[in-house]
Amino acid sequence: MNSSVPSEYSEAYIALGANLGNREQTLTEAIQMLDDHSDISVIRCSGFYETAPVGYVDQPSFLNMALRLHTTKRPHDLLAALLSIENQLGRIRDIRWGPRTVDLDLLWMDHLHLHSETLDLPHPRMHERAFVLVPLQEIVTEETPELFSFVENSLIQVADQQQDVRYVSACPLSFNSKLK
Repeated sequence: MNSSVPSEYSEAYIALGANLGNREQTLTEAIQMLDDHSDISVIRCSGFYETAPVGYVDQPSFLNMALRLHTTKRPHDLLAALLSIENQLGRIRDIRWGPRTVDLDLLWMDHLHLHSETLDLPHPRMHERAFVLVPLQEIVTEETPELFSFVENSLIQVADQQQDVRYVSACPLSFNSKLK
């Protein structure tokens, strides 16, 4: 994909979900838009997983996945980029945890612990959600020991939810890191 190479980057993990329209196509477009961004490089992509909705349950099933990114953006700037992509792909926020064309959640970034009005890192509810943890487990490695251990331990806590996370297919894209 892109080949520009900034000298310093941060590692970030995001969760993606969609339950309206052509879910796989929309998620693939979101991944492509992220990787096309000059300050973001997609490094790893989990497969697609189908899950039942959580919270507001009167809606279609979700397609979920996770990405590992390298970025030169600061956390709030990365969040702004994620929200911009959501908007470009038709995201409308009218029901909390309601139906959506796409959802991009910043889960974890460079061991940061951050609490602000607009962003909490690590994501405050990811440890409760098998639909986040199962795809994340696919892309987190022991090279990131804090997150690896967190995911492994959290999966034990949500073992009863894991049967509701159904593998659908592999990520349709491959990536060559442009951020070294």
